[in-house]
Amino acid sequence: MKYFIIAFVLLLSFSCSKKESQQGTSFKVEKGEKQENTDIEVYDFNELENFLKSEDDMLLVVNFWATWCKPCIEELPYFEALQENHKSKVKVILVSLDFPNKLESQLKPFVNRKELKSQVILLDDPYENEWIPKVDASWSGAIPATLMIYKDKKAFYERSFTQEELEYELSEFIKT
Repeated sequence: MKYFIIAFVLLLSFSCSKKESQQGTSFKVEKGEKQENTDIEVYDFNELENFLKSEDDMLLVVNFWATWCKPCIEELPYFEALQENHKSKVKVILVSLDFPNKLESQLKPFVNRKELKSQVILLDDPYENEWIPKVDASWSGAIPATLMIYKDKKAFYERSFTQEELEYELSEFIKT
């Protein structure tokens, strides 16, 4: 039931953000546009898919999160540590599912306040029924969710992590 509620809130947030952008909100972000003062780019899923490919011998770790998701916020330091401790073999991308019209007022200040060093991307795509199964067929849409890609291997986790669990999954994923 908990996952159903989280998925419902996520789906509602995307549909609301699409309606707001269609009604002419005062804030408009162009897809792929870099924002001033932070490195947050805004993409739809088709553009984001270009980032979902492993590079050579690098493990790609993609975490789907939002500033309004408490378990997401709690695990962000673990992804930051993962990026910092394994620079030569891990690349972390933090995909925010926040409302696009909250980029300036909420997401950017959060990223700056938490001093996030990993790449942060804002996903602005209201067609979650199309893109969620492309990330992983088993994904209900609940967050936090993490995708690991290494060469031709892929693993998906619809749950939050502790630092130890994330390090363990990293070691198991790379050695298999």
